Amino acid sequence: MSRIERAEVFVASPGRNFVTLRITTSDGVTGLGDATLNGRELAVAAYLREHVVPLLAGRDPARIEDMWQYLYKGAYWRRGPVTMTAISAVDTALWDIKGKVAGLPLYQLLGGRSRDGVMVYAHASGADVPSLLDDVERFLSLGYRAVRAQAAVPDVGGTYGVRKGEGIYEPASTALPDEQPWDTEAYLGFAPTYLEAVRERFGFGFHLLHDVHHRLTPIEAARFGKRLEECRLFWMEDPTPAENQEAFRLIRRHTTTPIAVGEVLSSIWDVQQLITEQLIDYVRTTVVHAGGITHLRRIFDLAALYQVRTGSHGATDLSPVTLAAAVHLDTAVPNFGIQEYMPHAPETMEVFRSGVRFADGMLVPSEEPGLGVEYDAEAAARFPYEPRYLPVARRLDGSVHDW
Repeated sequence: MSRIERAEVFVASPGRNFVTLRITTSDGVTGLGDATLNGRELAVAAYLREHVVPLLAGRDPARIEDMWQYLYKGAYWRRGPVTMTAISAVDTALWDIKGKVAGLPLYQLLGGRSRDGVMVYAHASGADVPSLLDDVERFLSLGYRAVRAQAAVPDVGGTYGVRKGEGIYEPASTALPDEQPWDTEAYLGFAPTYLEAVRERFGFGFHLLHDVHHRLTPIEAARFGKRLEECRLFWMEDPTPAENQEAFRLIRRHTTTPIAVGEVLSSIWDVQQLITEQLIDYVRTTVVHAGGITHLRRIFDLAALYQVRTGSHGATDLSPVTLAAAVHLDTAVPNFGIQEYMPHAPETMEVFRSGVRFADGMLVPSEEPGLGVEYDAEAAARFPYEPRYLPVARRLDGSVHDW
């Protein structure tokens, strides 16, 4: 019987920091898992190396459910982003191994195709409204069917989601947190105008999304969503911090703008009320931060019972391993909504070789057995870890605000 022979944790920065787990069986089959927690990468790497890897040797790699329960219940200290990200890495690697042993792409093990491709959305941004409109036009010309729009609030330097220059948007870009100013009133006055400008110029032949990024109170979010109803947004993302799930009931009472939540949540219990009381329309939990394929499938299945669709987080701080796993799961689940997609930097793709393909506004999974991703440890060694933090937002009076 095949057994887990070794597990290795790699920390590298090809374009940005990633933590990758590679499990090898006694039969020589390898599986990959993503363990990246943006701005807290070394915490997960240490959790894996010191507390998880010693438990894996000699265990049956085929017992994925048993391994998940063992790592979750056996730790006693349950949930939280560090623990769940570490469990996710092991779980994803074991699914990768199972697919390779079966000789099948992962989506086939999850029930086969529910769709031919996975619709994704692009990230348009601009320093002002004209440059945002040009960026939206660029993505539509590339075949995207859905576009998220963000523009810099005039005279406020901490606007979320706006790229600097032509590169990839990467908020974790400084060795210590970048403390950025924030003005809610200026944002509430400006953001609707540029979303309306997008619709006025390009019409309604594509999906338009917007990310509030946890920055409003419930009543502010309700007013914002009400103002935007004529824009027919695909969703208003993270309108308010989700620790208080009851807060979303107030937003629901005042607007029909769809709501998407979940990228910072790590378990089914974190989204249980949001889903079962239909306080959201899309759940954005991810493979890497919500317990791997095993646990994310549970979340998606619960969501399906309440007509909540999927919309998993997919920024470039999720490695190509997570993107591949997400596309396989998106391909299989019946209640798929949309997948966030940001192409990785060229340096990232020197380390991760992925078979995921973009075509006609959609991603298509690899037909290779398992995830269809390879990791080049030698290439990764050329990109040592670099300390990087996510920003911190401060109101104009100097107090800390939700970033």
